[in-house]
Parts: sequence; structure tokens; C-alpha cells
Amino acid sequence: MRIAVVLVALPLVACAAAYHTPSDGRLNTKINTVYAERDACLARHAATDSVADAAVAASAAAVACTEETEKLVEILNRDGDPRVATAIRQDSEFRAKGYVLRARGQVTN
Repeated sequence: MRIAVVLVALPLVACAAAYHTPSDGRLNTKINTVYAERDACLARHAATDSVADAAVAASAAAVACTEETEKLVEILNRDGDPRVATAIRQDSEFRAKGYVLRARGQVTN
């Protein structure tokens, strides 16, 4: 069910990014930097979590990286749309689960 929610929500995030013109290089660089910071945080916390359930470990990693996720919300959601903010937060949780599974050797990429 969560995957379905994320798959529905991701286009909302894409729509938020679509309002930024490709010529706005500084904004694109900032977005990429904040995504990288968020992903690094998720990977770092996912690798150190030894909770048996991957979903619980992913949730803990996502909570630990709330600051980075909220920076993304601030940059990508200029209009303050709560659906976009929710989609970004759900994406963080979804990505956290991927990092947890990779750290445990359950997913190879």
C-alpha cells in the first residue's frame, strides 16, 4: 500500500520541480545538493540501525533525517502545497527503506 501511495505522490513532487526553469542553475544546484545531503543522511542512519523489521528501521532513519527532508520541502514546495510536502516526506521514508535493505544486503544496486 505504501508503495502505491509513493507512486501516486511522486508525480506531485515532479510537478513542483517543473516550475523551476532549467536556466535557474543556482536553484538546480541547491536542489541537487539538498537531495544529496538527505540521501547521505538516510544511508548513514540506515547502515547503523539493527532493528529486526526493515520498515521500523526505515522509519527511524527517516525521522533522524527530518532536518534534511524539511530543507527539501522548503526548496521544492515554494507554494506551500501540503500534498507536495507529504509526497516529499513519503519519498524520504521510501528511500530510507531502500537504504536499510541495501545495508542489510537484501537489495543489490
